[in-house]
Amino acid sequence: MRITNYIKDTRAEMAHVNWPTRQQTIRFTTLVILVSIATAAILGLSDFVFSRLLTLLF
Repeated sequence: MRITNYIKDTRAEMAHVNWPTRQQTIRFTTLVILVSIATAAILGLSDFVFSRLLTLLF
């Protein structure tokens, strides 16, 4: 009985979910990709700079 109630409650809750539109999903996905690329570029650049500084110091 407990599993059945869980499935019924889950279905009822899923009916209340406000799903994003296709356009919102595309925008958010693009934003996540751009932020990830920017973060990778910043981290890569800082790694390059710090490694160059360390080779100059030692």
